[in-house]
Amino acid sequence: MTVRVRFAPSPTGYLHIGGARTALFNWMFARKHGGDFILRIEDTDQSRYVEGAIENLLESLKWLGLDWDEGPDVGGNYGPYTQSERTELYRKWADYLLENGHAYKDFTTKEELAEMRAYQKANGLPLGYDRRHRDLSADEIADLEAQGLGYTVRFKAPLDGQTVIPDLLRGDIVFENNQIQDNVLLKSDGFPTYHLANVVDDHFMQITHIMRGEEWISSAPLHKHLYDAFGWNMPNIAHLSVILSPSGRGKLSKRDQAFQDGDSYVLVKTLDYAKDGFLPEATINWLANIGWNYGDDVEIFDIADAIQRFTIPDMNPAPTKLPFSKLEWLNGQYIQALEPLELAKLVKPYLDAAGIEVNVDALIALMPAMSVRMKRLPDALEFLQFLDDESWQPEQGRLTHKKLAEPAAVRAFSAAREFIAANDYDLESLGGKMREIGEQYTDNQKAGPFLGTMRYAVTGQQVSPPLFESIMALGKTRTLARLDGVLARLDSA
Repeated sequence: MTVRVRFAPSPTGYLHIGGARTALFNWMFARKHGGDFILRIEDTDQSRYVEGAIENLLESLKWLGLDWDEGPDVGGNYGPYTQSERTELYRKWADYLLENGHAYKDFTTKEELAEMRAYQKANGLPLGYDRRHRDLSADEIADLEAQGLGYTVRFKAPLDGQTVIPDLLRGDIVFENNQIQDNVLLKSDGFPTYHLANVVDDHFMQITHIMRGEEWISSAPLHKHLYDAFGWNMPNIAHLSVILSPSGRGKLSKRDQAFQDGDSYVLVKTLDYAKDGFLPEATINWLANIGWNYGDDVEIFDIADAIQRFTIPDMNPAPTKLPFSKLEWLNGQYIQALEPLELAKLVKPYLDAAGIEVNVDALIALMPAMSVRMKRLPDALEFLQFLDDESWQPEQGRLTHKKLAEPAAVRAFSAAREFIAANDYDLESLGGKMREIGEQYTDNQKAGPFLGTMRYAVTGQQVSPPLFESIMALGKTRTLARLDGVLARLDSA
């Protein structure tokens, strides 16, 4: 048997981070077993369709590095892979259920359904369809059709006994059949509901394993009954744990955008993680550890190694808090592991957007020192603002130190300027000379007071990269111009 799994989102909005985790686990399972990962778009609910949602889904999955073997954009042997293009197939199998006594036509109007629910609420009765058209005779059905009444197609659920769903993660889940509704399979507009389309597609696309969210457990008995009615084998199924907010106070809802939860600011849209400067490799590493664990107390791992360890029984079915702070730590670790050129290229678009002009060579000089200070790519902005000459406005009162009074500061800055102007220096020689100047001109003959003052002088920032790397990034001409500005300020004091 070739393992075939699918990720089947509805284009009703952005890709939620919980949906991204579902896609990841399906993808990992397929890759481990040399199987196929299928992307299917479930767009039968046209009233909830959101323009641009499909493009967002595709872009989100691509950013995470989750490639699919079959789908609406790449094709495959079992397409189409968009449900709105498969409606004739669903109608055919709805007719099969009607002809074989597993479904019936329900002519109840929206107004009658509303009255039914109001009556049930008022009298404390269980809510749901009362099966009023379940056992109509052929003549009664013909009469209602002759009146031109529209209808939905409902499944005839068993009224007694139990339904057992073997869940690969949770064991057998038992349902009492008298608690199961006669769900709508085909709407009055001819479009199928999720239940019918899902089962038909999974069968004809030869899906072998279904991994989906815990919220779909309640629909599992209906799907089992549909498979039985069609005479098909139900795929293996596993319902994944629900993801809670970092505080554990509630489910991470798709309706959420981004929100504050305790000390954590939580992102919900998958692509917002990209916009906020998280690396896809770090995000995948983090997601894989939510409801599953790599083991051996290993926090940082390559997803290829995780695939080899991944098994469904090792997943945790219990609700799982979203450890957002762990992602920030992980992202910082991945940033530190990047080569300076690679990190510089990733940081530059954020600088460009902020109007800070800098060439890649200048950035490369700063990246080794910067990477240990960053949790997200935009963190670079706070440190690298000094590269914008228009932003350089050092306060005169900060150009001296209690151990480096103004006359000594002038001599020290002048000596630093003279060295930088007259020499071709590298990081080591620059550092050695600046320390020497600091020891010569400070009252306590220690370099620290001068180096700190010098760093503020050339960057104009209290928080900035180390002095020597900042000078290398600025280059000789710009550093000399700033030292001239510092000396002019001190001279005018």
